[in-house]
Amino acid sequence: MLFLRPRHVKQGREMAKDARKMLAYKRDIWPAEDVAQFEEGIRKLEAANRTGSKDAIESAALELDRLAGKHAGAGGHSAMKEHCEVILVAIAVALGVRTYFLQPFTIPTGSMQPTLNGIIGYKTSEPPPNVAVRLFQKLAWGRTWINVVAESDDVITEVRESKTLGIFSSTLLVGRNQTYRVMCPQETLFRYLMPPLREFKAGDVIARGYFETGDHVFVDMASYHFRKPSRGEVFVFNTKDIPTRDNRNSLMQGPSQFFIKRLAGIPGDTLQIMPPRLLVNGQTAEGPEFAKVMSAQNGYRGYSNESEGQPDAQGRAPRYRMNLLGAPKETFHLDSKTEGAAENNYFALGDNSFLSSDSRDWGPVPEKNLVGRGILVYWPFTRHWGLIR
Repeated sequence: MLFLRPRHVKQGREMAKDARKMLAYKRDIWPAEDVAQFEEGIRKLEAANRTGSKDAIESAALELDRLAGKHAGAGGHSAMKEHCEVILVAIAVALGVRTYFLQPFTIPTGSMQPTLNGIIGYKTSEPPPNVAVRLFQKLAWGRTWINVVAESDDVITEVRESKTLGIFSSTLLVGRNQTYRVMCPQETLFRYLMPPLREFKAGDVIARGYFETGDHVFVDMASYHFRKPSRGEVFVFNTKDIPTRDNRNSLMQGPSQFFIKRLAGIPGDTLQIMPPRLLVNGQTAEGPEFAKVMSAQNGYRGYSNESEGQPDAQGRAPRYRMNLLGAPKETFHLDSKTEGAAENNYFALGDNSFLSSDSRDWGPVPEKNLVGRGILVYWPFTRHWGLIR
């Protein structure tokens, strides 16, 4: 019976079993001569185990241990190989998760504010804080401080955006006497941080304040393979073959981008916007996601038939009628497969309706373009951190 076997026999059998596993793992790496030698050592130990002789088992075990030590390093740099294998496996797992389950995504614009922040800026009257505070704010909140002061009387004659190290966006303010490089995207700089003036005296503040990076979110790429998208969800889609402003200007040959919006209409819905309300099938859209936008409170402005352009020097922003739902009486019906459409279509709206290029501008999103739903803001650690509502 097993529990009556001597301890040295049990240990001998365990060692032979482990040696067999090691050989199976190393067989395709070791030279044939080493494989044969190691197999012979295992057979000797197994034969000694059958005799039950303690001396024979110990002798065979010592010989097999010597062979294991001798061959463990065969093929050179085994430790380095093992480390590389672990790293490669970790990379493969991470790529698999990114490809099939979770994908990180950065909110680039303000179309979903205040639900999700794009790159936004804030003017300040005081100079930036010290280096330690700025570093903490950069790591925790994604905040970058700007402080550009005119060194002489000057007039800005040209503005152009450039890349530092091919990665970081910056804006060049070209004056008659000097050029200023501001580490900030041009649109963010003009919209939030610069006064409308372009003429400065020595010591005048050209731009002062800070801007914060867009929210970084995780997108669930698996759910839509098992269920249909639900009205009210924040979802991500690509713009391939969708006539967005970039694609329109290049005859549909522009690069495919990822957009994130609120899913306002599903196949079969009829939509209408009577500011600040969104109507779905003749009724006010239901759910807390739509209610907070239609409340026109806490930073929300309600749904609109228009969009706002860039403000002029006096801060006045022109308004443009949208192509779809451009008036309170207009409706739009989303065709579905059951109604003869080639595929299901979805209607995307930004929570920041006045500053959102969405389905009102370029039409519905085909089902083939869906990527997944936004589920979590993982950075920066601001009030948006956590599950997306």
